[in-house]
Amino acid sequence: MSMSDAVKLMKQAVAKAAAERVKSGMVVGLGTGSTTAFVIQFLGDRLRSRELTDIRGIPTSFQASVLAKKYGIPLVTLDDVEHLDLAIDGADEVDPDKNLIKGGGAAHTREKIVDSLADEFIVVVDSSKLVDRLGSTFPVPIELLPLALSPVTRAVEKMGGQPNLRMGVKKDGPVITDQGNLVLDVTFDEIKDPASLEASLNNIPGVLENGLFVGVADIILVGELDGETPKVREIN
Repeated sequence: MSMSDAVKLMKQAVAKAAAERVKSGMVVGLGTGSTTAFVIQFLGDRLRSRELTDIRGIPTSFQASVLAKKYGIPLVTLDDVEHLDLAIDGADEVDPDKNLIKGGGAAHTREKIVDSLADEFIVVVDSSKLVDRLGSTFPVPIELLPLALSPVTRAVEKMGGQPNLRMGVKKDGPVITDQGNLVLDVTFDEIKDPASLEASLNNIPGVLENGLFVGVADIILVGELDGETPKVREIN
């Protein structure tokens, strides 16, 4: 089995386990990324089979919105509901305290709003996303207003970060978020206090949100392989 096939199996297993936790009548935050794409697909399957009825989704990105429409999940906005029952989303890193780095898909601002409002936030990852300390394998994404690029870059450098403007793939120029903003990917030698760094980054004028999610996740579902058999482990 190739590594890509193994990762796909783990993502599908954990996505299915998360989708099965959705109950009829729920308002569900729909995350962004390759694993949550499988979650949305499985929710659509459950709706078509009538195993699940009367759910409403709140997408965290244009990608999630397109997929939800494709699989027949009715969508609403935060203006339409008083609360969210559940949010399901992926992560780029998960530490032992269930703190996260998110934003590989440049959707972390909307994701943090939706995930933080949910009564329960389930994170779906494959085992490669588990780290001993945040920042070990993935930089901290920062969404910022375009006009603030230079001052935000300087401020981050003064904090000890190494910022890089995220550039498009098969596109000339930088990545543009769904809100029309830029993304800086910031590498830190060490993140000793994720909560303090999250607050400090968000206090820089021009920054909308960063990808540190501290104290937000309730349950981590981890897709793993036992030989060639996928299994799901829960961390709560």
